[in-house]
Amino acid sequence: MATKTHLDSIDSQVKNDPTSLQNYPVPLSPPLPSISKNIELNRALTASSRSSLFSLSRNHVLFEDQWLIAINKPQGIYCENVLSAVPSLLTDSTDSGTEVKLTELHLANRLDRDTSGIMIITKSHKVAAKLVKAFTEHKVRKTYIASCVGQAPKWVNITMKSGHGRSRYGAWRVYAASDVGKTLPGGSIVKDMETLFEVLSVNGQGQFKEFSESGRDLSEVMIIEQKSEIDCNLKKDEILVRAYPKSGRTHQIRLHCQYLGMPIRGDVKYEGAYEWKERTYDGHELHAESLSFEHPVTAENVLIQAPLPSWACQFFESEPLRTN
Repeated sequence: MATKTHLDSIDSQVKNDPTSLQNYPVPLSPPLPSISKNIELNRALTASSRSSLFSLSRNHVLFEDQWLIAINKPQGIYCENVLSAVPSLLTDSTDSGTEVKLTELHLANRLDRDTSGIMIITKSHKVAAKLVKAFTEHKVRKTYIASCVGQAPKWVNITMKSGHGRSRYGAWRVYAASDVGKTLPGGSIVKDMETLFEVLSVNGQGQFKEFSESGRDLSEVMIIEQKSEIDCNLKKDEILVRAYPKSGRTHQIRLHCQYLGMPIRGDVKYEGAYEWKERTYDGHELHAESLSFEHPVTAENVLIQAPLPSWACQFFESEPLRTN
């Protein structure tokens, strides 16, 4: 985790440079660590190789009707390769219901390469337009599970509100909530970013709880306006959290975990532990746990849940029912 002194030094260099972009909003999260470049390149090459060989089975299917299919995406596989594998699954299946035009398959949502969990693929252009609109308008409710390493928080629930945008070097960064709407280098705009976090376990102490809509409005609220001050010398804990993103910004949960001083384990891009307890991590531990939304055709309420990955189950003495 970058220190306050290091971040202040960067800002000082910007302000002393007459050609700097000092009139633009200043990011509150640190730049990408130098170690991340080579690690991310190697991960991308490995994922490309794995993804090219990837095929779907019925075990990957979480939900299907004549308009939609939901897949449990493994870690380290690109979304585009999951989409490419769907036609073979539908062609081989006798349970797909009606005939599907394979050219109309469309990704309704995307997950980062190393994020596992729920991906929805629509089976027609009309349904795709409706569901993508629902995602864009934040009408789809989502939960994620993340394994973090850092100082255990004193709160049990917290809602974080900040800005989100690309810095002048193209990296996604956290900005102040008061910067929302301001212009960044390149012409993009700082957008709002809001995530509710719930602590499920610290160092293996805790009890798995099914996600619930009730009680979410009772959380402490953190409106981000300044850099986070993290003491790197403090004892590091293993923390399992559930995240409820209310906006849908790129790398949103990863950025907010970094700001809180408990980056996601394996997430080297945002200062997550690459090596931890004599183990090296091939990717970050973030899982798209659930999606709930109004069906774009039937208008029925749909809830899709993905089994928990093994790394999440290890936080509890007895494994929850929904496991891989």
